[in-house]
Amino acid sequence: MSESAVAADPPQVGGPQPPPPAGPAQAAPSAGGTRSEPPDLRLAGLAVAAWLTALAGLHLGSRAVLLVAGAAVGLTAIGAVHLLGRLGRPRAMALRYGWVAVAVGLGVVCGGAATAAQLAARDAPAIRALAEQRAPVTADLVVRDDPRPIRSAGRPGMLLVSTELVRLTGPDGRRFHASVRLLVLATDPAWRGLLPGQRLTVDGRLGVPRGGDLTAAVLSTNGPPERHGKSSWAQRAAGTLRTGLQRACAPLPDDPGGLLPGLVVGDTSRLPPAVEADFQATGMTHLNAVSGSNVAIVVGAVLLLARWSRAGPWLAVALCGVALVGFVILVRPSPSVVRAATMGAIGLAALAAGRPRAALPALAAAVTVLVLVDPELAGDPGFALSVLATGGLLLLAPRWRDGLRRRGVPPGLAEALAVPAAAQLACGPVVAGISGTVSLVAVPANLLAVPAIAPATVLGVLAAMVSSIWPAGAEFVAWLASWPAWWLVVIARHGARLPGGTLPWPGGVPGALLLTGLTVALLIAVRRPLVRRLVAVVGVAAVLGALPVRLVAAGWPPAGWVVVACAVGQGDALVLPVGPGRAVVVDAGPEPGPVDGCLRRLGVREVPLLVISHFHADHVGGVAGVFRGRRVGAVLTPSSTDPESGRDLVRAAAAGGRAALLTTVAGARHPVGGVDLLVLGPPYPLAGTRSDPNNNSLVLRATVAGVRILLAGDAETEEQHAMVARAAPGQLRADVLKVAHHGSAYQDQGFLDAVRPAVALVPVGTGNTYGHPSPQLLAQLGRGGVRVLRTDTDGDVAAVRTDGGLAVARRGVPAGRQP
Repeated sequence: MSESAVAADPPQVGGPQPPPPAGPAQAAPSAGGTRSEPPDLRLAGLAVAAWLTALAGLHLGSRAVLLVAGAAVGLTAIGAVHLLGRLGRPRAMALRYGWVAVAVGLGVVCGGAATAAQLAARDAPAIRALAEQRAPVTADLVVRDDPRPIRSAGRPGMLLVSTELVRLTGPDGRRFHASVRLLVLATDPAWRGLLPGQRLTVDGRLGVPRGGDLTAAVLSTNGPPERHGKSSWAQRAAGTLRTGLQRACAPLPDDPGGLLPGLVVGDTSRLPPAVEADFQATGMTHLNAVSGSNVAIVVGAVLLLARWSRAGPWLAVALCGVALVGFVILVRPSPSVVRAATMGAIGLAALAAGRPRAALPALAAAVTVLVLVDPELAGDPGFALSVLATGGLLLLAPRWRDGLRRRGVPPGLAEALAVPAAAQLACGPVVAGISGTVSLVAVPANLLAVPAIAPATVLGVLAAMVSSIWPAGAEFVAWLASWPAWWLVVIARHGARLPGGTLPWPGGVPGALLLTGLTVALLIAVRRPLVRRLVAVVGVAAVLGALPVRLVAAGWPPAGWVVVACAVGQGDALVLPVGPGRAVVVDAGPEPGPVDGCLRRLGVREVPLLVISHFHADHVGGVAGVFRGRRVGAVLTPSSTDPESGRDLVRAAAAGGRAALLTTVAGARHPVGGVDLLVLGPPYPLAGTRSDPNNNSLVLRATVAGVRILLAGDAETEEQHAMVARAAPGQLRADVLKVAHHGSAYQDQGFLDAVRPAVALVPVGTGNTYGHPSPQLLAQLGRGGVRVLRTDTDGDVAAVRTDGGLAVARRGVPAGRQP
């Protein structure tokens, strides 16, 4: 989730409302008992068929999708002949669904043809061969989106840049001209300031993409790009306004000041990790990035101003169109924004022509156009959530609102209840498949958030517009916008802390399909009053019955845990319990968010001692997350200070948190409550090794509740061999081993023989580029009867002391997430 952030349309009740094409369908009030006409599903069938066909093509390939499209041509022809035979007969319902069947067939044909054409370009043999060979190349590119940081590649500071390939020069000097998508993995800071539309040349090494999209290859580079010319004036203006909004938000408190640029223009670079985690837990993730609702709010505000100034229909449409184009350029065309902008453009055209429109056909037309132009959107979670949320608002919210009004609920409250419930129900299956959880607080949290979304968005856009001509005025407007943003932060923070707020659910496609089936069955069943009452009673009883169980046995952390290895990506973060709410932490991982989340899951509110094994970024990059909202008594560091960047980061965090900064050496003992720490290595300073910082990292033996735990840092063969040579008999023996250096191949056999663990914990990141953990090491541990747990596949892992000895526990990795 990202960095790329998943964006769905939040429900809108208060504030400026969207123009007719961008808001929910306003069904006629049914107080008099008049039943509304069923929705026209012909365009909806076309859109869904094109969407699913494109999605299948992305995963199955061009040949399979062409076969499906060919079969659909035959079925469409049969359906058309059947319709021609039925014309003139008074069977309206048969004709209605016959046209839907024809639309579905056309959608399959069009979606298959469009996707197959794009896949053929993606799989060009020349580029695919270079990617499979990992060949060094020179690429001429055009930037498609803002560079964004990624944390799961195992290299801190790495950026992901989406580009369009123009020309590729291979290692033999041959040149290939192609218009395909290329993902760039870059580490040089010069990539950070790039704007969409910038042309550049870069040297790097090609690699094979993961598949499932239209990316032809991945280009890894360590150097800066060579720029050619400048981006368009529109992109430069948008970049200036986005930077101005960041400057205007700089004086604000971290939480609302970091949220506001993400809420307004999708810039989450300053969003605190804890706030991001709270929004995920409460089903408010869509607010962390711009979505279609922001487009509706901005265009709706312009429409209200146009009507207030008595502008004519054509002038109002023109002003809304200018606002639509300008806002999309400002926030960058994310999938949900492109979807909403396309839908809005269709609606504005219908409004200008004086023709009544139906919101559902407008949404279906938008989806169809976007999927045919860019089939990769079919597999984008943000696009799916955005479309489903809007569809829920169009199909479910009006009926639920009218049903509540018929039962005496005031109109405003009826809409306030129906809108978030409909959006959440429609998005629930996709969210469950991505996160592996079902949120019980999402609907009330989004309901409470509704009044703050529109003012925060409108004021934030105004601050961005004013920033370039009146910086002081922009800061004042941003301060006004920070108050509704603060309200959103408060809702997310308290919602995330509610016990039993989320329920575990099967992740991935099976979980999504399971919840989809249950949702459809529920919607069909509750049409009968008796079933509706029965479902309500059973639902309330299930929640009331399960909540006490979840409060008493939350499942994590497990009872009797003596050490937890946190899933923080390609890095280390170990936790040793001292007492209720207190723990010793060893290393902090590469980013603040993951270690902060792990400590929150463990209920750690105070850290008497934070130990830093060495100063590499994958061990100290998240040190701010340990200090966040916690008192840290002291920070223990090695005598070696390499690299200095990591040392300075730790010193700054200790100074800011008013923690004592201590240095230790081999032989020192540091008892903290029930945790006894003995420093075993390095026995002496090592120099001239393959990696001196790794081979001078602290190696600790911790004793917790009688269980010996050896924390080996990133020690490699040189330090391990030195410890074996200097250690007293049995000094290295341990029940649990935190495997050194993420399970690299640089392990000393004598060291492993001296430790002889029963359990091995391997903190390692998913998809890291180092080949960690080593298959040979895993096989060696397995042959010795060692129980191996890995954070990339098991999530947070724990060693547990039981009456019968030592056990292990896994928290698990939610489907679709990477630690």
